[in-house]
Amino acid sequence: MIPVKSYAAFDTSSPLRPYEFCRRDPGTTDVLVDILFCGICHTDIHQARDEWGGSIYPMVPGHEIVGRVAATGTGAIKFRPGDAVAIGPLIDSCRVCPTCTEHLEQYCIEGYTGAQNGYLRDGKTIAQGGYATKIVIDERFVHRVPPGMDLKAVAPLLCAGITTYSPLRHAGVTKGTRVGVLGLGGLGHLGVKFAASFGAEVTAFSTSASKEEKARRWGACQFVLTTDQEQMAQNDSQFDVLLDTISGDHDYEKYLDLLALDGVMIIVGIPPRNPQVKLFSLMKNRRRILGGTIGGTKETQAMLDYCAENNILADVELISIDEVNAAYERLLKGDVDHRFVIDLDSLRQPAE
Repeated sequence: MIPVKSYAAFDTSSPLRPYEFCRRDPGTTDVLVDILFCGICHTDIHQARDEWGGSIYPMVPGHEIVGRVAATGTGAIKFRPGDAVAIGPLIDSCRVCPTCTEHLEQYCIEGYTGAQNGYLRDGKTIAQGGYATKIVIDERFVHRVPPGMDLKAVAPLLCAGITTYSPLRHAGVTKGTRVGVLGLGGLGHLGVKFAASFGAEVTAFSTSASKEEKARRWGACQFVLTTDQEQMAQNDSQFDVLLDTISGDHDYEKYLDLLALDGVMIIVGIPPRNPQVKLFSLMKNRRRILGGTIGGTKETQAMLDYCAENNILADVELISIDEVNAAYERLLKGDVDHRFVIDLDSLRQPAE
């Protein structure tokens, strides 16, 4: 067994604090990774505070992981020690169902194994996430980081990145598509970058006027202040695709009115409470709602390669592990530019 240092949640309300546990020894096709950076996702807070129910404690959050390979199993062939690699929310699946064989493991019929707040395939070992010094994982679910990428800015791509990239691709966003991005946090700022890189006409929607300059720098050609009723009315029935990244409770009907004929709202932000939508909002303009969740192994690697080719990275604020609780509070207040990333060297002893 491999000793690991981490930070964990122990109940719904106490601050995260140091926690030591053991990872399994690498199996035949496993990879042992020294974690360098881990992004903070709003999902970490939802689960640490049991806002969705079913949280398992102690819980080590974190599913936007970047590190270097320390060792491999005897049958592992994809990686060698020293390789820069990335790991996202998807760390295992049944591997044999129809969706898994198509490398859509995120839709595994049995349910995929997440990096945190669940159990490994043995049904008894708690899956602990990336606010830790090491992780052991089968090489199928490890992704190669292309050379030259800023590793700390890569970390959020493993959740916020693929969560926006995948549904935008699935919705057919291309040159000339009129895309509105709702919310400009960790998910939204990457949604703007991806949609703009695909050639879309991107409009950024935010409650904060101060974000307009950054939104335009990321590739938005228009900015709408959502608290301005006149600006919202001017955009009624104007968009082909809306990417809703908002993780707080909000009025979905307000935004559905922005969709043109056959427009689609992609929902990737998950609020604490299930929303209600009046059917008339969908019936008008034959609108649709599309759900999205991360990506499979092939698509995630394709996303990383695309980002390397098109110079797309997350805007990040690097913190040490002892700042994680303050970061949670700042994230809830929207006080982040635009993804917190933990430097895990701050958790290691000098001898490591």
